[in-house]
Amino acid sequence: MERPIETFRGETFFNNDLLLYVNRTSEDFNVPLHNHDFIEFTYIAEGGGFHHIGTEVHAVRNGQLFYIPIGTSHVFRPVSSDLSKHPLIVYNCVFSQRLLMKLGEFASDTAIREFISSINEGSVSSFSLFDAGDSFEKLFIQLHREFSLPREGSGDYLYILLFQLLIIVYRTKKESGFPISPTSRTYNLTAFEQLLTYLEQNLAEDLSLRGLSRISRWSERHLQRLFKQHTEQTFNRYLQSIRIRRSCELLRTTSYKISTIAEMSGYKDISSFLAVFKRNVGATPSAYRKSVSL
Repeated sequence: MERPIETFRGETFFNNDLLLYVNRTSEDFNVPLHNHDFIEFTYIAEGGGFHHIGTEVHAVRNGQLFYIPIGTSHVFRPVSSDLSKHPLIVYNCVFSQRLLMKLGEFASDTAIREFISSINEGSVSSFSLFDAGDSFEKLFIQLHREFSLPREGSGDYLYILLFQLLIIVYRTKKESGFPISPTSRTYNLTAFEQLLTYLEQNLAEDLSLRGLSRISRWSERHLQRLFKQHTEQTFNRYLQSIRIRRSCELLRTTSYKISTIAEMSGYKDISSFLAVFKRNVGATPSAYRKSVSL
């Protein structure tokens, strides 16, 4: 005999007038097939498994985002019960229709406002998207951190992060669902954004305009024009700025040696790193680390 589908209620999750709930959890076989009276975004953070939704079953893997509307029955399952070998770790962000109505009123862009309205009206079916860069992952990490460690203004900040997630979901969904001609300006902009993501994810590598030209199949001259147009910097200046930004992040959040951080940021020569860092930040890496740890 099949177990009945359970209904999860928002009142269980929403506390202190906060119309949103975020968690990071390891999926298992204990959570029942369920539906809910709230809206849900789920991001697969680690591992893989299966998503049982309605009458269908889909394999899932790291980097996927799922939208589950109100009333849709679903559950995530890992590959096996041995979670140490086969984990399925997800971020869940659930929120009420009332919150979505507030965010819809805030939206000034017609397309975003209509997208939010269609979700609120229940006319958007469940869907999944793949995080081609790391935009979804970064937002879910921020959402979880702000929810888990609340401070002054955390409620408003969480709502802003959700609004940002809705915009990125809309953009990704549109780009995934409507192929664009490779000659169009929109295609060029999307492909260039992917190239910027590639740079950020490979800062430790030997990056050059020539190498990016081979990857993108754009000429070096055209790439240089795109950098000037969309970043208002040359390629070399832009690359230097994101490498220094990454090194600052590592200095703030890790205890790695400065030489290690230099390599992770793409500087093979420590002297060059020290000179560029001081010129851009106005302090040595050691002094910067000390100032932000006070």
